[in-house]
Amino acid sequence: MLLSVLLQAAAAGVGISKLGAALGAGLSVIGAGLGIGRIGDSAMEAIGRQPEAAGEIRMNMIIAAALVEGVALLAVVVCLLVFFL
Repeated sequence: MLLSVLLQAAAAGVGISKLGAALGAGLSVIGAGLGIGRIGDSAMEAIGRQPEAAGEIRMNMIIAAALVEGVALLAVVVCLLVFFL
């Protein structure tokens, strides 16, 4: 299926770099979603094991999720710059 999309893009005159930028933006968003999901899963498991440390775990979870989101946003911006320039 991916090969047919690549062949259609090449036949339509759309640059392969634009297709790569679009795929890169999509993959970075999917990766960020999976990363934040794993952070939340691990935090809920840790809070379940040690409820008295919930505040510290929550704070660390929010910081880690913000860092993952920042990297994903940077990746999407780079991909969009490649797409439009």
